[in-house]
Amino acid sequence: MTRNRFKKLDLIKIYESLYKEYGPQHWWPGDTPWEVCVGAVLTQNTSWTNVEMAISNLQKLNSICPVKIKNMPLAKLENAIHPSGFYRLKARRLLAVTDWWLANVENDKLHPPGKSLASWRESILSVKGVGPETADSILLYSFNLPTFVIDAYTRRIMSRHFGSNPDIAYHELQKYFMDNLPSDPQLFNEFHALFVRMAKEHCRKSGCREGCPLKK
Repeated sequence: MTRNRFKKLDLIKIYESLYKEYGPQHWWPGDTPWEVCVGAVLTQNTSWTNVEMAISNLQKLNSICPVKIKNMPLAKLENAIHPSGFYRLKARRLLAVTDWWLANVENDKLHPPGKSLASWRESILSVKGVGPETADSILLYSFNLPTFVIDAYTRRIMSRHFGSNPDIAYHELQKYFMDNLPSDPQLFNEFHALFVRMAKEHCRKSGCREGCPLKK
């Protein structure tokens, strides 16, 4: 997608079309910011249904808190998150994020207060195994910071309907959304969730299903 083509898009109209079709998504599911963070780590390369089973296992063990996860025997943690797939790798990534959380979060808020979004993003990206999508998901959905999450669904929809390069760089597509939308975390939250809903219901990997709201 060229920069000129980007400028022709009215992202608010796209958002309004999706919202009219699907309504509010109440995403990201989770009872606490930490639980949302755990979900963001475990959802890599798997379905949300599998993540829910893994989180349910941690809840049954009364271990859905960073201190208990940090102190849990590795084998026990791996067994609990086994449904999410790649459980050995994800256990180590979750432990790394747990260390970051314990060092930077107090009472479910980032600490110290006043640091910029860029600073927090750099901080969490320094954690081994955390890429841009996971970092932005944690910052947006756990801490309500205005950063737009780009995922495979977003790339698919923007490529299929608006001519972007399907392999467009993460930061380039993210910059486009953030430059052309109000800096509102609630808007970013809902917009990304609507893209996820659309990709699952209509804009499938195999092709668009009948009733696609952007084809209308």
